[in-house]
Amino acid sequence: MIKNRTLGNVLLMLCAGVYIGGTMLLPAHASPGGKTRVVIDGSSTVFPITEAVAEEFRSVRRDVSVTVGVSGTGGGFKKFVAGEVDIVDASRPIKPSEIAKALENNISFIEIPVAYDALSVVVNKDNTWVKNLSIGELKKIWEPEAQGRVKMWSDVRAGFPDTPISLFGPGTDSGTFDYFTEVINGKEDASRGDYTSSEDDNVIVTGVAGDKGGLGYFGLAFYEANNARLRVVSIDDGDPSNGNGPQEPTTENVESGAYAPLSRPLFIYVKSESLKRPEVAEFVSFYLDNVRELSAEVGYVPLSPTISALVQQRLQRKTVGSLFTNKVAKEKQSLEALLR
Repeated sequence: MIKNRTLGNVLLMLCAGVYIGGTMLLPAHASPGGKTRVVIDGSSTVFPITEAVAEEFRSVRRDVSVTVGVSGTGGGFKKFVAGEVDIVDASRPIKPSEIAKALENNISFIEIPVAYDALSVVVNKDNTWVKNLSIGELKKIWEPEAQGRVKMWSDVRAGFPDTPISLFGPGTDSGTFDYFTEVINGKEDASRGDYTSSEDDNVIVTGVAGDKGGLGYFGLAFYEANNARLRVVSIDDGDPSNGNGPQEPTTENVESGAYAPLSRPLFIYVKSESLKRPEVAEFVSFYLDNVRELSAEVGYVPLSPTISALVQQRLQRKTVGSLFTNKVAKEKQSLEALLR
């Protein structure tokens, strides 16, 4: 039976998960207590989902040690393609360079979408002037050329006050950073560098909450857990033809596609060789059986039953590789279309 939990409860386990996940002195399948071991690392965004699944799995398989580390999507993939972990949490698809490194090390993998996220742009509670921002204004704030030039809120839009902008965002190992820079600035990793960066989303929360001119971005669950301290900004995709206008990151707007382009799928990647071990196969199967309920509990948007069934088929057939190697397909097709 799935236990009730909040993201705050899950985040209390973050430090323990990072500490345990960082202990890489033993082979991935070994554990000091004689238990078999499933080793996971990667995205801080996906961590609450995976830790919630791991907590439930530990209650039914006490003979299996499941450890969940948080080194960011990029950091997790570095360990994954080196063969150090069984599973990587990822808030973006695997990159061609990471696929090449995996092939070089004779590592094949199965890509498994697990939920949807909505990147949430947040400001300080005392910010009374920003109700919404367009994609163009976000680019104006975050593009590399903005450094040293866009320093005040009045530089963003006429009518905004002469209040300094203090920016907070994910570090460069974060899949959230990769995704945001690509869809906002038009090129992955293209960003101004004069902002406070961290792989720990709680640092971003604290920074924005403590600065009236603060602005940051991270996954939906971290906003939901901190909405008493922050205010979310509605985002206008700038396309008048769809009639959407500014939209907030809600479950309904993600499911309908109205919150574009800042909604995205979240993933786990499983090493094919690890999947041959019964404890890993059982854990991944348990993950997919419970992820719709658990992802909603910790603040994310569950995949539809149809997409979930297609993902189950992908696992059962042990379909290796990524759906997202073709950039045109990634941009033009829905997740359901890609899975089909």
